[in-house]
Amino acid sequence: MAYREIGTGATAVGIKVSDGVVLAAEKRVAYGSYVLSRVGKKVFIIKNRFGLACAGLFADIQTLGRLMGVEIHRYELEASRTMNVRTAAKLLSFILYQYKYMPFLSEIIFGGIDNEGPHIFIMDPLGSLIEDDYAAVGTGAPIAIGVIESEYRSGLSLETAESLAVKAVKAAISRDAVSGDGVDIAVIGMGKSYEKFYQVV
Repeated sequence: MAYREIGTGATAVGIKVSDGVVLAAEKRVAYGSYVLSRVGKKVFIIKNRFGLACAGLFADIQTLGRLMGVEIHRYELEASRTMNVRTAAKLLSFILYQYKYMPFLSEIIFGGIDNEGPHIFIMDPLGSLIEDDYAAVGTGAPIAIGVIESEYRSGLSLETAESLAVKAVKAAISRDAVSGDGVDIAVIGMGKSYEKFYQVV
């Protein structure tokens, strides 16, 4: 995995339910054994309908968040219509593939909601695109995905999915040394989107 090689780490998760998506990531920014920051933001809401949760090189995460905000806004101005989640995910996939010879060192969970309902997509640094009901990426992913798989079922409420996402990231924090310092969460539902921070004690 690229992140182990360059000494970065993170844990991010995404969960889709019938009325929205939940994205979460911890806040630690580490390079090898050095903790550079405890307040890194790895979850972004875009236009109240889309969101990113990322793991990998922090500069690349920030750049991709800004780039997607600009590109989605430009598309919607030029086309005079809103972009759906699948189109936005494909746009990000194309952007990542364009940089395949000097890739963004990040794994991404992209999610959102549109007239077709909620969607979660998982992407690697080269833009591979996979849709699923839930996902975990980063160095803490093996721990986080186990927590989600043990409790995920169809019919979960958005509030329950939020609690499950936090529980999964907290479990990863307890075992992955380069993940930690709290959990940022983004909830994107029809007509409501918000961010929260959960302290880990």
